Amino acid sequence: MSEDTKFVTIATFQDPVDANLAQTALESAGVESFLQGGNANSMIPSAFTARLLVRSEDEAAARSVVDGAVDTPESMETVTAAEIADEGEVR
Repeated sequence: MSEDTKFVTIATFQDPVDANLAQTALESAGVESFLQGGNANSMIPSAFTARLLVRSEDEAAARSVVDGAVDTPESMETVTAAEIADEGEVR
């Protein structure tokens, strides 16, 4: 990375778990990112937020990944419901 690289904040998080999940989603999509304030946020979430930053040229792709992860979150309830529905299907 050159010194000319510009970074943009694409999301802020109060919950450290959400911040790490978003960063993992970006990593899985091949988008480099970093969390600013992540350590402080992990220690005292109510006092600090974590900012998820990406290179400015990756902003659109990163927002798409993060927005997609928020729109379709996985949970134990949805996974369990899908498994139960799948067990009832006749094959």
